[in-house]
Amino acid sequence: MLYTPLTKTAMRYCYECHHGQVDKTGLPYVLHPVHLAEQMETEAETCAALLHDVMEDCGKTEADIAALGMPEEVLEALRLLTHAENVPYMEYVRAIKSNEIAKRVKLADLAHNSDLTRLDEVAETDLARVRKYEQARAILLEDEA
Repeated sequence: MLYTPLTKTAMRYCYECHHGQVDKTGLPYVLHPVHLAEQMETEAETCAALLHDVMEDCGKTEADIAALGMPEEVLEALRLLTHAENVPYMEYVRAIKSNEIAKRVKLADLAHNSDLTRLDEVAETDLARVRKYEQARAILLEDEA
């Protein structure tokens, strides 16, 4: 994990926003963005990873995050990483390709969310979700071959 004043601000806000939330197996949800942040290399990537779900899942706004002092490059990545309900999933993924920070965070997010060992029981819906995430990963990586 990269520790700077900005990443520590993002870490505190991440914890505050996700406090009390749990994942599908009852583990603290905050472990997910922290896991992603640990894989990032830059300050902006780390902040984006920590904050990637706060607008979509916690009702926070871009203005809330900007008020923390997050730079425009983090805000831009977060705009792309926030999936609007009216946008088809693969269209949302294609838009992420345009931003290296958002792309790096989303690839880590897809990998973590595809890890079936995190689940106590695997259902067909989980397998279908993993197949969808494999398609998303292929879209994000298609020009890198």
